[in-house]
Amino acid sequence: MIEMTNEYLESLLETSSEWEAELEAYALEHHVPIMEPLGIEYLQQLLRLHQPKRILEVGTAIGYSALKMNKVCPDAQIVTMERDEVRYDEAVRNIKRLDKEKEIHLIFGDALEQMEKFVQDGERFDFVFIDAAKGQYGKFFELAHALVPKGGLIVTDNVLFRGYVADDSEVPKKFKNMVKKLKLYNEMLMHHSSYSTVIMPIGDGVASSIKLF
Repeated sequence: MIEMTNEYLESLLETSSEWEAELEAYALEHHVPIMEPLGIEYLQQLLRLHQPKRILEVGTAIGYSALKMNKVCPDAQIVTMERDEVRYDEAVRNIKRLDKEKEIHLIFGDALEQMEKFVQDGERFDFVFIDAAKGQYGKFFELAHALVPKGGLIVTDNVLFRGYVADDSEVPKKFKNMVKKLKLYNEMLMHHSSYSTVIMPIGDGVASSIKLF
């Protein structure tokens, strides 16, 4: 039933533009994890509602989500970070090809180190999107907490990770530790006194956390 529902909802989405289709095909061919169609649509809707001026993305990959965010928030400044050199180079090409270098600032390096620098420098972002190493989500969120003001939004992808977080009875051994950390992460989000969080079973699971104070 869930799979049929997802297929139905995806059939209602607008057809991908040429550049979107090219990046989606590249990601599929080269096994690059990008947001699933319903997940990215939900992310874009949150951006339409929130209208952030500065967006921080943790995990650029090939630039797909940064460009999709720019599509609905063309006036926002997007800062995005990637530590994989091959994906970073591909993201540079994609962003440059669409002439979005002014709107999207791409940083090569470790996200935790860069976020720590942002905190030290007093940087502020009113929207943070976390989509990188799942085992580091807790650390990413802790640093994001220091970067967003009251009313800021932190969005996290893959918090249900293929359904294994909800039902770990058949989780492959190689994912057991990650799933355990994601369970703890979700519990932290739902009980964090400074945030109101909703976890949506969309795509691979998307959590949106608004900072209350």
